[in-house]
Amino acid sequence: MVFKRLLGSLGVGGPTIDTVLDPGAARPGGALTGQVHLNGGDADFDIEHITLELVARVEAEHSEGEGEGVVAFERFTVGGGFWLAAGQQRSVPFTVTLPWETPITELYGQGLGIVLGVRTELAVAGAKDKGDLDQLNIAPLPAQEAILEALGRLGFGFKSADLEYGRIGGTGQQLPFYQEIELTPAPQYAHQVNEIEVTFLANPGGIEVVLEADRRGGFFSTGQDALTRFTVGHHDSRDWNTEVDGWIRQLVERRTSHGSHGAHGHGDPYAGHGHGGHHGHGDHHGDHHRSGPGMGTVVAAGAAGLAVGVVGGMVAAEVVDEVGDFFEGDEEDEG
Repeated sequence: MVFKRLLGSLGVGGPTIDTVLDPGAARPGGALTGQVHLNGGDADFDIEHITLELVARVEAEHSEGEGEGVVAFERFTVGGGFWLAAGQQRSVPFTVTLPWETPITELYGQGLGIVLGVRTELAVAGAKDKGDLDQLNIAPLPAQEAILEALGRLGFGFKSADLEYGRIGGTGQQLPFYQEIELTPAPQYAHQVNEIEVTFLANPGGIEVVLEADRRGGFFSTGQDALTRFTVGHHDSRDWNTEVDGWIRQLVERRTSHGSHGAHGHGDPYAGHGHGGHHGHGDHHGDHHRSGPGMGTVVAAGAAGLAVGVVGGMVAAEVVDEVGDFFEGDEEDEG
C-alpha cells in the first residue's frame, strides 16, 4: 500500500516522494527493504536527507480517560546529500534493521488489528515534510509463532490485540509501548480465568514471554489478575504444547495477588531458564478491557486454530505526534 503526497512545505512545484516497501511481511529484528522514489520538481533542489520513521497506533491513558494516538518508535536516515535536478527521477534503495520489539501485525496472513506504518521524511533546503506513509506488516518470529500455535492447540482463541503505552516493570523492554495479545480461555481453564494476555519482548538473545490471567472471582472472593513470565531462545526446540500448558497452569494457580498495577518488578524474575518470578506492570492500566467493541468477522487461522478478527472502534487521542487519520487520512488527501 503506497501513498504519495506533494512536498507540502515547498508548495506546488516541489519534488515528490513515493516509498515502496518490498513485498511480504518483515519480522522483528529483521530487515526492512524497499526503495524511495523521488521525482524532481520545477527547479533543482538540494536533498539534505531522506529519513524513514516507524510509527504505531497506541492506546494510552490521558486526562479524559483512555484513547489512541500515534507514537514514533524508530528513525533511519537512508539517503541524502545530493542534488535532484528539475524533472529528474531518482530511486534510493534501503535496508534497515527493525527493532526486536516491533509488534506483530499478522498471524498466518490474518491481520490482528495492529496498525504500524513507515513514514518518509524529506528534507529540502532547510524545510522538512513527512509526506509518505506506508503500512508495515510484521509476521511473528519462529518462537512467537510456536507459542501461539501451542495456545491454539490447547484450545485458546484469539480475542483481540493492542499496543499499550507504558512499560512492564522489571523487564528488558526498550520501546515506550508493548503489545498485548488477548485470548479467550481454553475450555479446561474457562472456570478459572476470563482471558489470558500474552506479551512478547524480543531481544537479540531470545524472547521474554509475559503472561497475564484475568482470573474469575469465586462466590466469596473477587477476581484478581495473576502474572508471570518466562524466557525462550530464538531457536529452542521444545514440546511446546506441554511447555505452554505448564506455563498456563502455573499462571492460573498462582496465589499471589497482582491487583496493584503500577508497581515495579520484584527481585530477579528468573529462577531458572524459562521460568520467572512474579512482577507488576510499570505504568500498566488496571481495567484490562481496552479493545472496545467492533470485532470483525472471525476466521480460523492455520493449524493452530487461533481465531483471528479485526478490532474496530478507534478513539482519537494524541500521544506524541498527530498524523491525521493515519493511513485513512493520507488516502483522503490523495483524492
